[in-house]
Amino acid sequence: MTRKREMRTFNITSLSKRDGTNEQPLMISGYASVFNSKTSIGDYFEEVIAPGAFARSLAENDVRALFNHNWDKVLGRTKSGTLRLMEDERGLKFEVDLPNTTAARDLVESMERKDIDQCSFGFIATEEDWNYSVEPALRTVIEADLFEISVVSIPAYDDTEAALVRSKEIDRSVEKRIKILNQIKGVMGNE
Repeated sequence: MTRKREMRTFNITSLSKRDGTNEQPLMISGYASVFNSKTSIGDYFEEVIAPGAFARSLAENDVRALFNHNWDKVLGRTKSGTLRLMEDERGLKFEVDLPNTTAARDLVESMERKDIDQCSFGFIATEEDWNYSVEPALRTVIEADLFEISVVSIPAYDDTEAALVRSKEIDRSVEKRIKILNQIKGVMGNE
Protein backbone atom coordinates (compact mmCIF):
# COMPACT_ATOMS: atom_id res chain seq x y z
CA MET A 1 0.00 0.00 0.00
CA THR A 2 1.38 3.40 -1.01
CA ARG A 3 1.49 5.98 1.76
CA LYS A 4 0.41 9.52 0.91
CA ARG A 5 1.84 12.74 2.23
CA GLU A 6 -0.52 14.60 4.54
CA MET A 7 -0.52 18.08 6.00
CA ARG A 8 -2.02 19.29 9.27
CA THR A 9 -2.35 22.91 10.32
CA PHE A 10 -2.64 24.38 13.83
CA ASN A 11 -3.36 27.72 15.50
CA ILE A 12 -0.36 29.50 16.96
CA THR A 13 -1.47 30.80 20.33
CA SER A 14 1.54 32.77 21.51
CA LEU A 15 3.59 34.46 18.86
CA SER A 16 6.97 35.94 19.62
CA LYS A 17 10.10 36.80 17.69
CA ARG A 18 13.71 37.63 18.31
CA ASP A 19 14.73 40.89 16.67
CA GLY A 20 17.54 40.31 14.22
CA THR A 21 20.95 41.87 14.70
CA ASN A 22 24.13 41.65 12.67
CA GLU A 23 25.13 38.60 14.73
CA GLN A 24 21.74 36.91 15.15
CA PRO A 25 18.91 36.40 12.66
CA LEU A 26 15.23 36.74 13.54
CA MET A 27 13.91 33.55 15.13
CA ILE A 28 10.45 32.01 15.41
CA SER A 29 9.70 29.33 18.00
CA GLY A 30 6.62 27.38 18.98
CA TYR A 31 4.85 24.05 18.54
CA ALA A 32 4.18 22.65 15.07
CA SER A 33 2.16 19.79 16.58
CA VAL A 34 0.58 19.24 19.99
CA PHE A 35 0.28 15.66 21.23
CA ASN A 36 -3.15 14.22 22.08
CA SER A 37 -4.92 17.28 20.65
CA LYS A 38 -7.99 16.10 18.76
CA THR A 39 -8.99 17.71 15.47
CA SER A 40 -11.57 17.03 12.79
CA ILE A 41 -10.16 16.08 9.38
CA GLY A 42 -12.60 17.26 6.74
CA ASP A 43 -15.59 16.14 8.84
CA TYR A 44 -14.66 12.55 7.90
CA PHE A 45 -12.76 11.51 11.02
CA GLU A 46 -10.97 12.91 14.06
CA GLU A 47 -7.25 12.63 14.58
CA VAL A 48 -4.66 12.86 17.36
CA ILE A 49 -0.89 12.70 17.22
CA ALA A 50 0.57 10.35 19.83
CA PRO A 51 3.53 11.40 22.00
CA GLY A 52 6.77 10.24 20.38
CA ALA A 53 5.26 10.07 16.89
CA PHE A 54 8.14 12.06 15.39
CA ALA A 55 11.08 10.59 17.36
CA ARG A 56 12.45 8.32 14.62
CA SER A 57 11.87 10.93 11.94
CA LEU A 58 13.72 13.62 13.89
CA ALA A 59 16.74 11.33 14.19
CA GLU A 60 16.74 10.33 10.51
CA ASN A 61 15.15 13.03 8.33
CA ASP A 62 16.28 16.38 6.95
CA VAL A 63 13.21 18.51 7.71
CA ARG A 64 12.45 21.96 6.29
CA ALA A 65 10.53 24.91 7.76
CA LEU A 66 8.34 26.54 5.12
CA PHE A 67 5.91 29.40 4.80
CA ASN A 68 2.41 28.13 3.87
CA HIS A 69 3.74 24.71 2.76
CA ASN A 70 5.46 26.48 -0.15
CA TRP A 71 8.73 24.74 -1.05
CA ASP A 72 9.86 27.96 -2.74
CA LYS A 73 9.77 29.73 0.66
CA VAL A 74 12.20 27.77 2.83
CA LEU A 75 12.67 29.41 6.23
CA GLY A 76 15.12 26.89 7.70
CA ARG A 77 16.42 23.34 7.54
CA THR A 78 17.59 20.80 10.11
CA LYS A 79 20.58 19.78 7.97
CA SER A 80 21.93 23.35 8.00
CA GLY A 81 21.14 23.89 11.70
CA THR A 82 18.77 26.80 10.99
CA LEU A 83 15.78 24.65 12.07
CA ARG A 84 15.81 22.87 15.41
CA LEU A 85 13.10 20.33 16.25
CA MET A 86 12.53 18.47 19.50
CA GLU A 87 9.73 16.53 21.14
CA ASP A 88 8.77 17.33 24.71
CA GLU A 89 5.79 16.34 26.85
CA ARG A 90 3.57 18.84 25.01
CA GLY A 91 4.43 18.20 21.39
CA LEU A 92 6.77 18.94 18.49
CA LYS A 93 8.65 22.09 19.43
CA PHE A 94 10.59 24.11 16.88
CA GLU A 95 12.98 27.03 16.57
CA VAL A 96 13.84 28.47 13.17
CA ASP A 97 16.40 31.18 12.41
CA LEU A 98 14.84 33.21 9.61
CA PRO A 99 16.79 34.06 6.45
CA ASN A 100 17.09 37.64 5.24
CA THR A 101 14.61 37.09 2.40
CA THR A 102 11.53 38.91 1.21
CA ALA A 103 9.32 35.98 2.20
CA ALA A 104 10.73 35.88 5.76
CA ARG A 105 10.47 39.67 6.21
CA ASP A 106 6.87 39.59 4.92
CA LEU A 107 6.07 36.74 7.32
CA VAL A 108 7.52 38.65 10.29
CA GLU A 109 5.43 41.70 9.39
CA SER A 110 2.26 39.59 9.22
CA MET A 111 3.10 37.85 12.51
CA GLU A 112 3.75 41.15 14.28
CA ARG A 113 0.32 42.37 13.10
CA LYS A 114 -1.19 39.08 14.38
CA ASP A 115 -2.48 38.31 10.87
CA ILE A 116 -0.58 35.01 10.81
CA ASP A 117 -0.36 33.00 14.01
CA GLN A 118 -0.74 29.35 13.08
CA CYS A 119 1.42 26.31 12.35
CA SER A 120 1.23 23.15 10.31
CA PHE A 121 3.26 20.09 9.43
CA GLY A 122 3.56 17.72 6.50
CA PHE A 123 4.00 14.00 7.13
CA ILE A 124 3.43 10.44 6.02
CA ALA A 125 1.78 8.25 8.65
CA THR A 126 3.93 5.13 9.03
CA GLU A 127 2.01 3.65 11.96
CA GLU A 128 -1.57 4.45 12.91
CA ASP A 129 -4.47 3.10 14.91
CA TRP A 130 -8.14 3.51 13.99
CA ASN A 131 -11.06 3.40 16.43
CA TYR A 132 -14.28 2.86 14.49
CA SER A 133 -16.37 2.35 17.63
CA VAL A 134 -16.76 6.14 17.99
CA GLU A 135 -18.49 8.59 15.67
CA PRO A 136 -16.70 10.02 13.83
CA ALA A 137 -13.89 7.46 13.69
CA LEU A 138 -10.71 8.37 15.55
CA ARG A 139 -7.29 8.02 13.94
CA THR A 140 -4.24 8.03 16.21
CA VAL A 141 -0.96 8.68 14.40
CA ILE A 142 1.55 6.58 16.35
CA GLU A 143 4.54 7.21 14.09
CA ALA A 144 4.97 9.76 11.32
CA ASP A 145 7.62 10.45 8.73
CA LEU A 146 7.94 14.24 9.10
CA PHE A 147 9.19 16.13 6.05
CA GLU A 148 8.20 19.75 6.78
CA ILE A 149 6.72 22.19 9.25
CA SER A 150 5.12 25.44 8.13
CA VAL A 151 4.00 28.75 9.51
CA VAL A 152 0.58 29.14 7.85
CA SER A 153 -2.47 31.32 7.56
CA ILE A 154 -5.12 28.57 7.92
CA PRO A 155 -4.80 25.74 10.53
CA ALA A 156 -6.25 22.25 10.94
CA TYR A 157 -5.26 21.96 14.61
CA ASP A 158 -6.03 24.88 16.93
CA ASP A 159 -3.47 24.13 19.66
CA THR A 160 -0.22 24.94 17.85
CA GLU A 161 1.74 28.09 18.49
CA ALA A 162 4.63 30.10 17.11
CA ALA A 163 6.28 33.21 18.39
CA LEU A 164 8.96 35.64 17.36
CA VAL A 165 11.68 35.46 20.01
CA ARG A 166 13.20 38.79 21.02
CA SER A 167 16.39 37.46 22.65
CA LYS A 168 18.90 34.67 22.13
CA GLU A 169 17.21 32.57 24.82
CA ILE A 170 13.79 30.96 24.43
CA ASP A 171 11.09 33.27 25.76
CA ARG A 172 10.73 32.16 29.40
CA SER A 173 7.20 33.55 29.65
CA VAL A 174 6.00 31.09 26.99
CA GLU A 175 7.56 28.22 28.95
CA LYS A 176 5.87 29.40 32.18
CA ARG A 177 2.46 29.72 30.47
CA ILE A 178 2.79 26.19 29.09
CA LYS A 179 3.58 24.80 32.56
CA ILE A 180 0.63 26.66 34.09
CA LEU A 181 -1.73 25.43 31.34
CA ASN A 182 -0.52 21.86 31.83
CA GLN A 183 -1.08 22.16 35.59
CA ILE A 184 -4.61 23.50 35.01
CA LYS A 185 -5.35 20.68 32.56
CA GLY A 186 -4.05 18.17 35.11
CA VAL A 187 -6.29 19.56 37.85
CA MET A 188 -9.32 19.65 35.54
CA GLY A 189 -8.61 16.09 34.41
CA ASN A 190 -8.62 14.90 38.04
CA GLU A 191 -12.09 16.29 38.77
